[in-house]
Amino acid sequence: MTPTSRTAEAAGAGAGQLAVSRPVPVAQPPRRGFVRRAMRHPSFVIGLVLTALLVLAALLSLVWTPHDPYDIDMGRKLLAPGAAHWLGTDPYGRDVASLLLVGARASIVVGVIAVGIGLVVGTALGLLASACRGWVEEGIMRLSDFGFAFPAILSAIMLTAVFGPGMVNAIIAIGIYNIPTFARITRASANAVWSREFVLAARACGKGPFSITLQHVLPNIASVLIVQATIRFAIAILAEAALSYLGLGTQPPQPSWGRMLSEAQTLLFQAPLLAVFPGLAIAFAVMGLNLLGDGLRDLLDPRLSRKR
Repeated sequence: MTPTSRTAEAAGAGAGQLAVSRPVPVAQPPRRGFVRRAMRHPSFVIGLVLTALLVLAALLSLVWTPHDPYDIDMGRKLLAPGAAHWLGTDPYGRDVASLLLVGARASIVVGVIAVGIGLVVGTALGLLASACRGWVEEGIMRLSDFGFAFPAILSAIMLTAVFGPGMVNAIIAIGIYNIPTFARITRASANAVWSREFVLAARACGKGPFSITLQHVLPNIASVLIVQATIRFAIAILAEAALSYLGLGTQPPQPSWGRMLSEAQTLLFQAPLLAVFPGLAIAFAVMGLNLLGDGLRDLLDPRLSRKR
């Protein structure tokens, strides 16, 4: 063996040892990678913190409040914030902090049920329109257009005229208002999935529209629906506050942020903090859910998450 061949053989052996000894990178689990990206997303983090505070306030009100939110004492009305009453008292002597905590619970209940109605019914209609096409799709879309003509407040006014004001009617009105939005978004997203190669392959294998919708279409549009549900949740809280402000939503003695604003409007110069506290609660709740929805959209969209 010549010196040159020995040198080449030694170099090859050394390269083989280096190749073997080099550590092989271990792929991170998708869940851990998602959490790491989420923690670096400022909108998602801020929205998650604000939404968590809203949920914690609602849960806390189930077991504890600083004072009884239903206890009326005219002798302590319009007290300034202090040690006894952290945020002061309202015109009826009720503790404002306790009212805010219980009001958070009412907002979440209305938002969850109303968005749930729109999500379930609207998604089902959108999937049906996308799967059947033809006159079925056209009929569902025209019904959606008709639904857009009746916003939440107008629907609540009509329901109130027939059944009277209340939380249930507000939930139904906001839920009906959400159905056309979810139907249109679901139909548009599902139409894009129906043209994908794996759906065409499933159809070639003999699968029916119902099976394809459940196994292939719905899982691929779930992220879009989650993001939209988060954003509609914020709109539902705002709509509930507006309806309560008009006297069409949550009725006394159940606390509500919107009705707190309504009761404080005649005392803006005498006790301006009565309007500031529920206004800030509504603003932070809506902002948190909107930021959370924007963050989820960026994280769940592969095209956007790839850029981060």
